[in-house]
Amino acid sequence: MSKPGTVYLIGAGPGDRGLITIKGKELLEKADVVVYDYLVNAELLHYVKENAEILYVGKKAGQKEMSQRSINALLVRKSKKGNTVARLKGGDPFIFGRGAEEAEYLQGKGVPFEVVPGVTSVSAVPAYAGISLTHRDLTSSFAVVTGHENPSKGKSNIPWEALSQIGTIVFLMGVKNLKKNMAELMSAGKSPDTPVAVITWGTYPAQTTLTGKIENISELVKKRKDITSPAILVVGEVVNLRQVMNWYESAPLFGKTVLVTRPKSQAESFAHLLESKGAQIVSFPTIEIVPPRSFQALDGAINKVRSYDWIIFTSVNGVSAFFERLKALGKDIRELNGAKIAAIGDITSRAIEDMGINVDIVPKDFRAEGLIEKFSKQNIKDTNILLPRAKVARDILPQALREMGGQVKVATAYISKKPTKRKTQIIQKLLKENKIDVLTFTSSSTARNFFELIPDFKQRDKKPVIACIGPITAKTVREFGFKPQIIPKQYIVEALADEILEYFNHHV
Repeated sequence: MSKPGTVYLIGAGPGDRGLITIKGKELLEKADVVVYDYLVNAELLHYVKENAEILYVGKKAGQKEMSQRSINALLVRKSKKGNTVARLKGGDPFIFGRGAEEAEYLQGKGVPFEVVPGVTSVSAVPAYAGISLTHRDLTSSFAVVTGHENPSKGKSNIPWEALSQIGTIVFLMGVKNLKKNMAELMSAGKSPDTPVAVITWGTYPAQTTLTGKIENISELVKKRKDITSPAILVVGEVVNLRQVMNWYESAPLFGKTVLVTRPKSQAESFAHLLESKGAQIVSFPTIEIVPPRSFQALDGAINKVRSYDWIIFTSVNGVSAFFERLKALGKDIRELNGAKIAAIGDITSRAIEDMGINVDIVPKDFRAEGLIEKFSKQNIKDTNILLPRAKVARDILPQALREMGGQVKVATAYISKKPTKRKTQIIQKLLKENKIDVLTFTSSSTARNFFELIPDFKQRDKKPVIACIGPITAKTVREFGFKPQIIPKQYIVEALADEILEYFNHHV
């Protein structure tokens, strides 16, 4: 019998995917099995390795999902097969997350486990609503209670009189019993005029905050269809701080959901740019970068790299593949001392410079056409040019260089292909429910693969907006019958993010 694998009880944070801890993310990347709840941001599954088993166990309030007993048994069963199991729980697993029950069960069954604390919604959600739980001028104490006690207990064991003396009170899962709980506070002596905030879907772009007082907050909630679970209640004078500290809901792209179709290895930098402006990111890599079946052509070129006058890199992927093979063949950058280097795009150029190599040519127009214009001003007749790139790419660059007299060697460095359809159904559902505000395409391949993976895509009332990194990508989008609304003048992701922001500044 195999040795049981470790079960990691990981706090995923309250929603914003950036609030998971570094340790939590690293363990998620290593896990063989991931067991996650309803309140976990599904974008965190983007970090899971391709062959991992992903199991959803629900835990949505008011709905019949997998029982806690079944979840406990599932964790043991998967562990006993030798798997590393990531039990991903919203917020912190030991703060109203039933993590203690799972830990006790695992201990009883002889299964090794570790607890990875998470950023709790207790403090994070109010912070995202512009509310500090403590303030030296207002209160130096706060308490946290469940707004929904275990119904099997019968009588409440919440000390309402003591609670009413606390400066700030946070209720978790408090919408269902809101009226009853507010009445209990007033009966215990809390002033009916005490400010209250109800925050739903905290730290998500769907976050909504409603403020009122103890005496009227339940009536205010009744009038609002958008105030539902999951929700947190904050009771206390600190609620008034929101008037000057409401930073998150004031972000320029707050409430906007952006679909990022870049390859997984390149999506993070673009996603962070958009998240910093308040957008929610949905990752849907429509390109998967994989090695070619054979490196024969690239290895052959590298083995005689000293014979080339120019090496041209058209993408970061080409740079990565080339230098990985250079190292695999026992060589280093000294082999390139006789060649000049050209690159398309600042990001590609930076990737080369990170290797300790200066780039001789970077066109202002980040396309093959821009590089062709640069080379047309030089004499490249009879010069040897190496072009490591994707197996399938536009022929305009090597063709133009050959017409100028260059001797061009095109070597396949990587293959760009469609990913598995693991996430396609989720994306289709979001699109049909009109929950995606912006589609982003950073290459013709990302656009082409998207429309082939989602053949029934439709725009409803100009939504989602389509953003393309440049005219070549936009041309591909038009070929599928759609009109891009956003095309930056500079063909880089930073400019694309800025243009998305500018668009919504003028189209509220």
